[in-house]
Amino acid sequence: MSIRLTGLAAIMAFTLPGAALAQQAAPATAQRAAFTLPPLPYAADALDPAIDAQTMTIHHGKHHQAYVDTLNKAVNETPALAGQTLEQLVAKAGTLAPVVRNNAGGHWNHSFFWQTMAPVAQSGAPSPELARAIDARFGSMDKFKAAFKAAGTGRFGSGWAWLIVGQDGNLAITSTPNQDNPLMDVAEVKGTPILGNDVWEHAYYLKYQNRRADYLDGWWQVVNWKTVSDRYAAATAR
Repeated sequence: MSIRLTGLAAIMAFTLPGAALAQQAAPATAQRAAFTLPPLPYAADALDPAIDAQTMTIHHGKHHQAYVDTLNKAVNETPALAGQTLEQLVAKAGTLAPVVRNNAGGHWNHSFFWQTMAPVAQSGAPSPELARAIDARFGSMDKFKAAFKAAGTGRFGSGWAWLIVGQDGNLAITSTPNQDNPLMDVAEVKGTPILGNDVWEHAYYLKYQNRRADYLDGWWQVVNWKTVSDRYAAATAR
């Protein structure tokens, strides 16, 4: 019997290792939350010079781990959420307590983010289909990058910049505050994320200090275009 993944589960099939996806997708044994920190798909220093090893180590091992730990605690203390998947929590984030919304979002966003990147030598290029869609929607790759940078630098405080396949099937750039994302019921612009960048200061401050724009410029060196292209293909095949 074949199982077709849809919605957030389909996106995460391109972002989480198989074992981690299975842990997120299945109800936890004995109705206990069992969300876990996915391993980085590369060494902590593999994204130099765009992102330094110390930032990666702290960001993944401290910040992301804290989202996982806090989410597990909050879900285990809320009987109504017993056995619910990360997909289910994110989809109805607006109905949840802030501690669940923020930490479910933090866990999903960061799991997606690690898989969005690759070492410079492995970053590749967009698929022909994605490249054509970017050119058609934004005019050129350079114009797309400028618009994405504007979304990231324009997000006041902490948040994320996203490239999504919108509900109309077209590409769009948007941003969200805190740990929200475009899959949430509270998102101003809803759609399927295919690329996202974390613009919280903890993502770049050790290397770039307050220079968020420089971080956004350097980040393109390590975008994993194979993964982004696969996400685009999956999102547009529905």
